[in-house]
Amino acid sequence: MSALKSFEVKRYRVVGRHIYANLYNCRNVDILKDPARLERLIREAARRGNMTLLDVKAWKIGEGVSIVGIVLESHITIHTWPEYSFATVDVYSCGDHTNPDAAFEYIVEQLQPEKITTGTADRSLE
Repeated sequence: MSALKSFEVKRYRVVGRHIYANLYNCRNVDILKDPARLERLIREAARRGNMTLLDVKAWKIGEGVSIVGIVLESHITIHTWPEYSFATVDVYSCGDHTNPDAAFEYIVEQLQPEKITTGTADRSLE
């Protein structure tokens, strides 16, 4: 079962799809603390979303991690607070060849939250 509704595909001059979410009570807390595992997660999410990964940067902040995957089409970010089993996720991609839903779903599958609040934005130009 998908955690969010897929975007309707239309013909646009510029296609931009943005998914952002709060992930509560993540059962996989160890990954929330580990920059190397989060980097692998972002790399695989980009692959599943058919995005061109250019670089990944991570910063350890206390027990948490802020990590950014720069993709040619935009970005994937994850910010974690392991002490609260909490993470925020942002997946934004441009181009109708990408699938931000697949990238997002993979991240959710790996972090195993008990609750998710999501938002989406159509950032396309007609």
